[in-house]
Amino acid sequence: MLRPQLPRIGLALRFFRRSIHNVPVLGHDFREGVPGLLSPAGFDMAWTQYQGLMCQKLTDLTAGGPWENSTTKDVAIYYSRDPNSAPIFNYASMAHNNHFFFKCLSPNPPEMPLALKEELDKSFGSIETLRREMIITASSMFGPGFVWLVKDRSRKYKILCTYLAGSPYPGAHYRRQPVDVNTGEGSGTEAYKRMAGGAPTNTVGAHGAHASSQKIAPGGIDITPVLCINTWEHVYLPDYGIGANGAGGKRAFAESWWYAVDWNVVATNADIKSGVTMIH
Repeated sequence: MLRPQLPRIGLALRFFRRSIHNVPVLGHDFREGVPGLLSPAGFDMAWTQYQGLMCQKLTDLTAGGPWENSTTKDVAIYYSRDPNSAPIFNYASMAHNNHFFFKCLSPNPPEMPLALKEELDKSFGSIETLRREMIITASSMFGPGFVWLVKDRSRKYKILCTYLAGSPYPGAHYRRQPVDVNTGEGSGTEAYKRMAGGAPTNTVGAHGAHASSQKIAPGGIDITPVLCINTWEHVYLPDYGIGANGAGGKRAFAESWWYAVDWNVVATNADIKSGVTMIH
């Protein structure tokens, strides 16, 4: 009878000590859930448990490597270039996207800052139009993913969908050939490192000297995500069900989400105020 191989205790302890990617502390207290959106149990599953799983998996995959201390965003952007490292990209991107979603929620949602409202009005005609489009887009997605509100360099806003663990960042869309079938050179070789261009840089929204250093896929556009809604089933099913007979479901979840958005965080992400810090 074959016995499963168990990791040596020393190796297990090494990974335990290297739990670099931990669940971030959110800016609001959601121990009682997200009022009007998620129950305590729903929040526990969608954030505490799920984010913990993503961080644990990412730690296991990056421990001891050059990316163990990097942000989930930078890890996702780098490994999106290597299809052979899809698990690392998936866990890093999901951890970042899920954090972005929860970072933009508030138990006491503030009024939308006037400057942000004016910019959104220019792109969508009205805030009501934006609300309706975000809800319809989210509820119409066939499969899990995220619906993003993004802005470009001219400060025009658009709605963007990413499926599964897909990333909205332009730097993550730059694909490079991971293996040369003629030479056998792959992602661990010096040739691949030269081809990959070294460490990733993402300067979305940067101006001046940083603008020329951006790595955007050919034909891509320079955008910055400012808000998103998570449409994965584990987020809305516990509280809203599947939506049978038109009751509850993803549509009801999306409608409730709009009224839980922290518009001050969205304004910060959109660089409405000077000297702001983006979500990482």
